[in-house]
Amino acid sequence: MVESFVLVFVLIVGLAGPLVLYLLVRGEHDKRDRMDRDTAEQAARRDTRNRK
Repeated sequence: MVESFVLVFVLIVGLAGPLVLYLLVRGEHDKRDRMDRDTAEQAARRDTRNRK
């Protein structure tokens, strides 16, 4: 009885875990800022300038 519960639990976690991770990554993907090439280059230069 306990073995079957453990097996079902492991299967549910094994199948639900990747799905939850996918949904979290997809949510982050939808929130990202979109910018044109010039704006992206300026942002990248600003990031590297702050590191020095």
